[in-house]
Amino acid sequence: MIPTTIPHGSTARRLEWAHLPPHIRTVIERRTGSPVTTAESQTSGFTPGFASVLTCRDGSRHFVKAASLKAQRPFAESYREEARKLAGLPVTTPAPRLLWKHDSDDWVVLGLEYVEARRPHRPWQPADLEAALGLVTDVAEALTPAPDRLALDDFATEFADWPSFWDHLRTSRPDLTHLEEAAALAARFAEVTAGSTVVHTDIRDDNILLASDGRVLMCDWNWPVVGAPWLDSVLLMIGPRGDGLDVDAVLASHPLTRDVPAEHVDIVLALVTGYFLKSAGDPVPPTSPYVREAQRWQGEVVWEWLCERRGWLS
Repeated sequence: MIPTTIPHGSTARRLEWAHLPPHIRTVIERRTGSPVTTAESQTSGFTPGFASVLTCRDGSRHFVKAASLKAQRPFAESYREEARKLAGLPVTTPAPRLLWKHDSDDWVVLGLEYVEARRPHRPWQPADLEAALGLVTDVAEALTPAPDRLALDDFATEFADWPSFWDHLRTSRPDLTHLEEAAALAARFAEVTAGSTVVHTDIRDDNILLASDGRVLMCDWNWPVVGAPWLDSVLLMIGPRGDGLDVDAVLASHPLTRDVPAEHVDIVLALVTGYFLKSAGDPVPPTSPYVREAQRWQGEVVWEWLCERRGWLS
């Protein structure tokens, strides 16, 4: 286990219900059909947009996201893109449904299916990881081949700049032994990541819902691409690996990864290591005080994992 002080589940500084302008609160209450009585902000994740479970006077509950195009443009555009992608997902996709969207008055507001659920426990537990692996299997089955209406870039196109992060690390992290070998691995990522499956790419504990009705759902569909069906399974392992689980044993038995050459996994680990370690040194945004710490921890986790797999620890 790699220690961390990241307050899992409490990493976001978000807009609250009282921060929304009156006309947007009115729009939301018209959509929910009843006045809002309580709003429970969802404090996981690393973005500052409004994301709350709203309870209304009639007893109904709703999950609503919102961001201002003037004050929070990148996040508003992200919500807009998420709405487009949710609308394009097949109904068989294990994801909360988009119920409505408001994209006007300089605001993007999404009404999503409310799901009574919890996130996987941290540190990760084997039972929760098993459920999450079942989820990525279901997603790969539902989203192979990728629906044309999603109009997604492929993995190689979306992540084309990532190998260059190792150029930055040559200066900022000269302490990294085997840096050149890792950079060479990362440069080969396009060789191994091609495929016809929709890959979520942002699968972490805070984007997984373990519902009380037995469903397991994947949230936050902002950044999907088309690629190999095993990629999400490998990316999912970062948190469990850092929390002390034997994830290589998991990959060796999981249907989506057991036949993937070890070198292919190492190439992807080298690619994401460069991103995390480079990003950890970027300025800390005031609206997301834990994001750099989280990136640093993930970078250390993946780097140690890669070094162990490649025999670079001696």
